[in-house]
Amino acid sequence: MMARHIRMGMALAAAVLAGGVAPAAAQGAAASLAAQGCLGCHGPNGEGQDAIPGIAGRPAAGTEAVLKAFRANERPGTIMGRIARGYTDAEIAAVAAFFATQPR
Repeated sequence: MMARHIRMGMALAAAVLAGGVAPAAAQGAAASLAAQGCLGCHGPNGEGQDAIPGIAGRPAAGTEAVLKAFRANERPGTIMGRIARGYTDAEIAAVAAFFATQPR
């Protein structure tokens, strides 16, 4: 059930961002929904937990570059490569923008 919600959120984020004309609130809601898949490992709001690094408050461009590197198998990781391959460029941008606005 959670996977279905994550897929729906990612699809919503992609649709909102692809249109480029949606209100900022709608874009923020879609990005927030797409980012929910990150919270299980990276903790509430992405602040990190245990050995998993925090992603909250990091610059969006850096997070986007890291996710794309995981997706392309250019950066080693235990599970992030598999996760990142499930995201489109628009979804990666939405997730990166969302976490950039979260407090550390």
